[in-house]
Amino acid sequence: MLKTLAEYEELARAAHGHLCAGQILGIRMALHGLALLGLDDPLGAHRKRLVTFVEIDRCATDAIMVVTGCRLGKRALKFFDFGKMAATFCDLETGRAVRVAALESGRDRARELFPHIEKPADQQMEAYRILPPEELFRWEWVDVRLLPQDLPGFKGPRVFCDACGERINFGREVRQEGRTLCRACAGQRYYDPLPHH
Repeated sequence: MLKTLAEYEELARAAHGHLCAGQILGIRMALHGLALLGLDDPLGAHRKRLVTFVEIDRCATDAIMVVTGCRLGKRALKFFDFGKMAATFCDLETGRAVRVAALESGRDRARELFPHIEKPADQQMEAYRILPPEELFRWEWVDVRLLPQDLPGFKGPRVFCDACGERINFGREVRQEGRTLCRACAGQRYYDPLPHH
């Protein structure tokens, strides 16, 4: 069952190492997404129903993981680096998905509500605890195309890259000029190999 905001704050503090405005926003974002989907037990009865897409690698993402139980290693958390304070919550059982994005006006509301607090981050922490969802977020129902190989628990064939020999899982290989390649060998590297010394 869902916990109180204060309980989630303590869990987020332990998971992230400190508590900040971004984490409170992430907690509220996840709770709102779950409420819209009607999921009230993401770590228990609804544990295998939820996949969450996050669009930023900031504090809020750690808080979203605490609330939803979705993790990269369980393949229930998906990261797309759009640089946006937003997340999409997908109910695998019903096929419904809702994208929740933080409103910039939440910061303005924090300044209005707590002008006596000097630091903007502290203003935001207080405001994010009490503002109603419509003052913190915009949300829309969306269609998320989840392929079987993207789902938690998928067991598929493993192939080997014809160039580097490394194993490729989950259908992530690329066919190029009649060869099976990993994405790195197909030119999609995020790194450049250094010469051997």
